[in-house]
Amino acid sequence: MSVRQPLWTWKELCHSLGLPAENGPDINGIHFDSRLIQPGDLFLPLPGDPGPRFQVAVRSERDGHDYISSAVENGAVGLITSRQVETSVPTLRVNDSIDALWAIGKYRRHQIDCSVVAITGSSGKTTLKTFLQSTTGGFSAQGSFNNHIGLPLSLAATPKDSKVAIYEIGMNHPGEIAPLSELTQPNVVAVLNVLPVHIGHFKDLDALEQEKLSIVAGLSQSGRVVLPYSLRDTKYINEQWKTTTFGFDDKADVSITYVRDYWYEVSTGNDSVRVEVPGGGHHRAESVAACGAVLISFGASLDRLRRLEPTLPEGRGNSIEINNITIIDDSYNANPTSMIAALRELRKRTTKGRKFALLGQMNELGIHAQKLHESIAPEIGDIDVLYCVGGLMRHLYEKVDSSKEKYYYEDVSADLVDQLARTLNEHDAVLVKGSNSFFWQADFVENLRKALI
Repeated sequence: MSVRQPLWTWKELCHSLGLPAENGPDINGIHFDSRLIQPGDLFLPLPGDPGPRFQVAVRSERDGHDYISSAVENGAVGLITSRQVETSVPTLRVNDSIDALWAIGKYRRHQIDCSVVAITGSSGKTTLKTFLQSTTGGFSAQGSFNNHIGLPLSLAATPKDSKVAIYEIGMNHPGEIAPLSELTQPNVVAVLNVLPVHIGHFKDLDALEQEKLSIVAGLSQSGRVVLPYSLRDTKYINEQWKTTTFGFDDKADVSITYVRDYWYEVSTGNDSVRVEVPGGGHHRAESVAACGAVLISFGASLDRLRRLEPTLPEGRGNSIEINNITIIDDSYNANPTSMIAALRELRKRTTKGRKFALLGQMNELGIHAQKLHESIAPEIGDIDVLYCVGGLMRHLYEKVDSSKEKYYYEDVSADLVDQLARTLNEHDAVLVKGSNSFFWQADFVENLRKALI
């Protein structure tokens, strides 16, 4: 019987932080959220305000150090703190908790000797990461841990014996991707797409493309760049790196052809495989092709695409059946392109009942917000009932013809849950999609599920 190896030894943590080695407990996991602590874990409390070096949506006066007692009660066997604390468990003291997290992540990256894949894109990163995890058996962190906190934590949580490691790199503002790529030092980078997401923080789409392609900053000299065929001539990478393209164009290195229903043919020059795309849709088929492109980039076969799990990550288009009512939970996030794709899939869906679209506003679109919300109107088509939620969604609400059954809500509320639950009938299908701050953060789908039981 094999003995489970700890994620970290205490001496490894000391070395990673440049502290004198000392004896201490073995560590099974690392968390900055005391609620997630399990027996044997390390708690690394972080400040609610990371300072001016990081752009964050909310700066809070709350501090993780205030939850140390809760972490210890939940089973934390060690701490890394940036202030003096009274505690019963071994503690490593550092000057800055976020710097410590980056140091731990960097140290672990130097310890692992395997293929490392870094993914970026405007939409679909977590879905692609999930596809890669199921086809390679590699390591990837749960959820969308892809920013200045999540990415180093994902590195720190990577087992030393991983054969493949897969990481997401996200951004909201210029200059955020390159440092994360340099920390990750990937062998393969994948740019899934460049869409007008967060464009409110950028001069234009070209500037957004430049930021996405800065993921090559940490790429090894022998590394490979996976990108859509439409970006094959981008000026933001040079000839130093080999590229593998994917897409519906038959000239792509990994091309996709629609067959029927959820089935697509994924092909290279000398290999092809027919796969059922989880959740269906051309946009997800492109993610499958991107997965294939990554696979062949480190010498694996396209045949591994047959290992794809049939389910999607939570909130990325997975279907939930409640009393013969279908909830399509695409609530994790939204941008104009992904919303149009989701609506087209809803319209194609075969159902005995009605089709509902519950759409939340799309954030961070800047001066383009009104035009991009209005651009959704032609996609409403034969959808039976439309709900628009959020101030910016009023642009769509007013653009859609008055003959359509439609409702407008200023924000997500209990009244909205109750109204929708009363309206939905057996065999109806409802799409729930909007920016993360709307349905996802309000746990709307779970509340709707409970209301329908």
